[in-house]
Amino acid sequence: MLSHTPASAQLEPISVLDTGPSFPMETLIAHEARAHALLDQATNPLPSAALRQLDKVSRRWLAKWKNAHLPEIDAIAARLARPGAYFLSVNYEWACTCRVAPSPTRNSARLVRVLDWRTPGLGRHVIAARVQGPRGRFVTLTWPGYTGVLTGMAPGRFSAALNQAPMRKAVGFYALDWAVSRRRVWTMPHPTPAHLLRSVFENAANYSDARDRLTREPISTPAIFSLAGIKASETIVIERTETDARVHVGPNVAANHWEAPGWRGRSRGNQSAERASMMHRIIPELIPDFSWLAPPILNPTTRIVMVSDASEGRLVAQGFEEMRPATQALDLTV
Repeated sequence: MLSHTPASAQLEPISVLDTGPSFPMETLIAHEARAHALLDQATNPLPSAALRQLDKVSRRWLAKWKNAHLPEIDAIAARLARPGAYFLSVNYEWACTCRVAPSPTRNSARLVRVLDWRTPGLGRHVIAARVQGPRGRFVTLTWPGYTGVLTGMAPGRFSAALNQAPMRKAVGFYALDWAVSRRRVWTMPHPTPAHLLRSVFENAANYSDARDRLTREPISTPAIFSLAGIKASETIVIERTETDARVHVGPNVAANHWEAPGWRGRSRGNQSAERASMMHRIIPELIPDFSWLAPPILNPTTRIVMVSDASEGRLVAQGFEEMRPATQALDLTV
């Protein structure tokens, strides 16, 4: 098992920011330098002309289907005043590993979440936005100006996370399959999975409501949702295509391959099956000690690790870069 031992005094804490419903703009205003640093790292390999074209295509897609978040993304793009804001708002290319299971005492349900993303800096610059939504407060581990939700916890309601689903094998060659997949998105008049999960955190009254919405509401691209309520029995993984769902009730693990019989596709990230197998053995302890984090779950693209318990209204989390902690561990009660 790798050492996670850089002196904590050398690491910055994860910033916690209390916001209203407009948390993407509020986080951007509070941490604008972080947003520019992340965009620098995310867009560095791409020429400005290519980014501007990707922005145009992304905004046309949002406008074509009257995306509810377009005015918000317009405002964020205007404030940033640089290419890439639209593209990064709708694009997601990551791998993740999650577990939903009862707490060790079986008094509640817990979510264990490890998020991987190729872009460096996402672990160092992660922030915890404590959002006051229509149905009550929730926490999302996010970045300045990001309009979706990938990982979060709503005290007294549920915890949830989004994993990238396998890519369809349309042709058999990765680059062509990717192109076909992106072309398919253009025809989809549905919200992104990250925007659906945001709406669920904002509007779902409880675990049952969240489960129903994540199972039945259409999305623009396939996704895998992990959901843990407040009771030990309230754990589920929902595998989704744009309009169909396969539901796995009970303690479960999600990585980046399908568990549903008959569903096929290219798994995302490295060693998806091996990550899932290892995650089955992780004990969902709610302590800010992530010494259990080891390869292959821990890998060069690991950015965030979190364990949450909505019944207690508490989560522990830490940012990672280069397979080492990039922030101090956060222990947050909402």
